[in-house]
Amino acid sequence: MQRRQFLQAGAGLASLGLSGLARADARTTYQRFHAALARDPGLVVYANVEGSQQGDAVVEGRMPAGLQGTFFRNGPGRFELGGERYQHWFDGDGFAQAWRIGSGTVSHQGRFVETRKFLDESAAGQFLYPAFGTNFTRRGFRDNDSLNTANTNLLPFNDRLYALWEGGSATEIDPATLATIGIHTWRDDLRAMPFSAHPKVEPDGTLWNFGALPGGDKVALYRIGAAGQVLQAGAIDVPKLALLHDFAVSARHLIFVVPPYDIAADENLSLAERHVWAGRTRGARVVVVAKDTLAIRRVYELPPRMVFHFGNAWDEAGGAVTHVDLVLHDGDFLAAAGHLMEGVREPNRPAAHAAVRVSLHHTSGRVDTVRLLDGAEFPRVTPHVVGRRHGRLAVLSSDARNAALVLDTVNVVDVDRGRADSWRFGAGWRAEEHVLVPRKGARAETDGWLVGVAQDTNTTTSVLTVFDAARVHAGPLALARLPYRTPHCFHGNFLAA
Repeated sequence: MQRRQFLQAGAGLASLGLSGLARADARTTYQRFHAALARDPGLVVYANVEGSQQGDAVVEGRMPAGLQGTFFRNGPGRFELGGERYQHWFDGDGFAQAWRIGSGTVSHQGRFVETRKFLDESAAGQFLYPAFGTNFTRRGFRDNDSLNTANTNLLPFNDRLYALWEGGSATEIDPATLATIGIHTWRDDLRAMPFSAHPKVEPDGTLWNFGALPGGDKVALYRIGAAGQVLQAGAIDVPKLALLHDFAVSARHLIFVVPPYDIAADENLSLAERHVWAGRTRGARVVVVAKDTLAIRRVYELPPRMVFHFGNAWDEAGGAVTHVDLVLHDGDFLAAAGHLMEGVREPNRPAAHAAVRVSLHHTSGRVDTVRLLDGAEFPRVTPHVVGRRHGRLAVLSSDARNAALVLDTVNVVDVDRGRADSWRFGAGWRAEEHVLVPRKGARAETDGWLVGVAQDTNTTTSVLTVFDAARVHAGPLALARLPYRTPHCFHGNFLAA
């Protein structure tokens, strides 16, 4: 893979708007959000956070004796600086968190990932660099990692811990203290390459990942061994490439879904604003890549849909058919995350956000789709079935009775029978991504716990939640409540003790 050619393909995007300003004034966004927050206290989950956090949780119920380890989480924490506010949820600086569980107790620690961007802007007292949805242009920059927010996922891998952001390198942090160690380069010729926040770690410890440059029409592919060594690296050409956030792996394939966006050439706009929905003229594309050759095997067509997150994929019939579980959104759902920064909630339309199974028949080219759950997002499977046949999908959903889109229900879906084992939090609660944590020696996918975090906006506190994965409907086994609110996170992973 030619690193220079890959990065040059996206050079137009790497120089985002150096002659322009954000479309809407960031001070106006700040004022609008705080006016909305005064009317709607539930918006506190999108409020700014300053400084580090540390505290012990009060446990309601009983923490399972077998649940021992650390639940690492990551998400944007700083949205405001110098009286200005970012215009997209994805822009905030990363805030790494560790929920440590042991002997029936829970403690919490959180601190900002001290990226180059975070340190520069903290010293200046104002935002300096362009972000995904906000086009600040006060200082030039050298490469992708000058803009790295490290704000999307926290991945324990090879006895190390990485804060991930899809536009640049992984950032290593200390798993014991959450102190930032620095940019991690997997191999010298891969420096500053995009490395997505959604790597897939197979049961044998092999890590697969990709990196995309919207508008660059190339996707980098990585296979990294359990000891951290690069085993394969390559690139594929994907015309009309826009946002590519996640993917799935099966035993033989890597599966991507490319939503129908065009990239506008106007450098006065942020990258998010340059994503122009093209769903009236074309659909989404499923790109299937063979693992052994890192070459495209086949491209399939879907209706015009947006996708952020995948659950899992698996092959059958000797690799002739691949099944993929993911969440598809109707229309341009990317823009909705920007409205939140002004305090505007998205209306609840459960049928527009569905967890589905897509079956790809590689010989005939046929595509079958089965609907699994409406109002869905953040699908996950238990770690030992990644790339293999799975029967359960952990996923959040928004109850149909909600006027606004609020993920307030946790589910474990039986994907073969189409049944959901569900529990809904009360009014004023917002659930974050929940993950399946297997019991030691577990064989069944629900032999263990469903673990996550929920924000209780009634009390402005954050709560670690633990369910029996086989009986979610019975409610939490334990709730571990902090005396403060943590930033609303995107993704994380559980590391057993």
